[in-house]
Amino acid sequence: MELSELTPILLEGAWITLKILCLSLPVAGALAFIAGLTRLFAPTPLRQIARVYIEFFRGTSALIQLYWIYFVLPFFGLSLDAMTASVIALGLNIGAYGAEVVRGSVLAVPKGQYEAAVALNFTPWSRLWRIILPQSLVNMIPPFGNLAIELMKATSLVSLITIGDLTYKAKTLADATLQVGEIFGLVLLIYFVIAQVMAYLFRLLEARLGRGMDRGGLRS
Repeated sequence: MELSELTPILLEGAWITLKILCLSLPVAGALAFIAGLTRLFAPTPLRQIARVYIEFFRGTSALIQLYWIYFVLPFFGLSLDAMTASVIALGLNIGAYGAEVVRGSVLAVPKGQYEAAVALNFTPWSRLWRIILPQSLVNMIPPFGNLAIELMKATSLVSLITIGDLTYKAKTLADATLQVGEIFGLVLLIYFVIAQVMAYLFRLLEARLGRGMDRGGLRS
């Protein structure tokens, strides 16, 4: 097959990859903030639950997690379609890593900021949302960008539960045409372009958030 014939088929798979990415990112982000802040500010039992979640999903294979959610949960009466299972598995996995980013970024806020907020009689909730999180969010953006790219690369795992993503389309075409070099070379290029676009967007976001903090004098 000519490259002009291969490209549209691979781009169809790339669209599925982007769809999974866009659905998984909010799940991972929400779990990261919930688990990270729970570990810092929640009562001890909830902190322990968050810690178990983080350590379990960081300490086990993302592929096995995906298999469990898609193949094993039906034995317990919970059947999920392949797309839903993929989004949940990837969100849980990357969210666990993101939780440590949230926790570390909040802890990195200078102690003086906490003391100033207490001196100004801010409530704990106000201290968190008006003083601590706005500063820590800027520090979160670069590692969050890295995790988002890792999530994008991890979407290739969904090909193993028969979702027609970019990797699945590439394997199918390679088996049918034996044009392994051309197909997987093009796949590498597509993944690279997606990663570069994501990195650029996160750099823009970091610059946007950082500009306001620089003007406000919040940075030390």
